[in-house]
Amino acid sequence: MQVSQHELKLSPRSRGFHLITSEIENGIPALRTVTSGIAHVFLKHTSAGLTLNENASPDVRRDLETIFNALVPDNRPEYQHTLEGPDDMPAHAKSSLLGTGLTLPVSNGRFNLGTWQGIYLCEPRNGGGARRVVVTIIGNGTA
Repeated sequence: MQVSQHELKLSPRSRGFHLITSEIENGIPALRTVTSGIAHVFLKHTSAGLTLNENASPDVRRDLETIFNALVPDNRPEYQHTLEGPDDMPAHAKSSLLGTGLTLPVSNGRFNLGTWQGIYLCEPRNGGGARRVVVTIIGNGTA
């Protein structure tokens, strides 16, 4: 059993839900050597989140954005944490709702996901900037 850890810098994205599965898989060559194992994907930010969801229809991404914006709207007068703008506190709340980590199976050098599953970065900020993820892989063999 081998353990490896890798940090990736994700390019800045617009507000919304963005598929990042391929970016992570392609950004970590060590993943391709794992025949069986697990990977933990951790987002190093408190104002964004990760989720596993349907990866085919862009409507899902747009609908998730609509749902989250309705649940946690920007610019509420009750918010006290507003130093970084009207989308900052809502971004922290959305991050708490989604979480910042996923644990995924790895088989034959890839995440072993369902046919319609993909890793999404939820970017709740209008200008969130580059995001960093740490991927820890525990696994066997050479794929």
